[in-house]
Amino acid sequence: MNPTSLTALQQRLEEKFSDKKISLVSALGELTLTCLSIDSQAIALQLRDDTDLFFEQCVDICGIDYYSYPHPLSNHRRFATIAHLLSLKHNFRLRVRVFAQDNLSPILPSLIDVWSSVNWFEREIFDLYGIVFEGHPDLRRILTDYGFVGHPFRKDFPVSGYVEMHYDPEQKKVVYRPVSIEPREITPLIIREESYGG
Repeated sequence: MNPTSLTALQQRLEEKFSDKKISLVSALGELTLTCLSIDSQAIALQLRDDTDLFFEQCVDICGIDYYSYPHPLSNHRRFATIAHLLSLKHNFRLRVRVFAQDNLSPILPSLIDVWSSVNWFEREIFDLYGIVFEGHPDLRRILTDYGFVGHPFRKDFPVSGYVEMHYDPEQKKVVYRPVSIEPREITPLIIREESYGG
């Protein structure tokens, strides 16, 4: 996106969401809008339907766990999602960050009624991070096994997991048992520039 259109988009977003946004940051040639979970559906609808914005496509949604590296805007909230939006009409791109209010049971409103493409993205985030999307019609695991315990992309999830499976020749089936190695937590040191990611 060229600097002129980035500035134009930033001005439009400032005008339209001055009362609902937590922050709007321009860094490294990209815009990130951060909002409260209670406002996320209304903001998403306006981003899609407003002719000055017209973000008709949600390209991706990813989950984030700020467990050991809290975001300055998080207010001690651990989990967030970031939606990557595209306006084909205006050639705009935008990231929308939403923090879940509760660290123990993270819940966010589903955006499936705004962009149907988020269906599998929200299922993936639920499976890997444990973020529940309220209003999703079919929220179930998508990548891990049916009996899988925990959410493997959480920073406090042990690298070796909680259970291991093996084939038991006496029972003639695959069985689960507790992990035979001692669990340990490995969180790499992350060093970022202050301006990274808004």
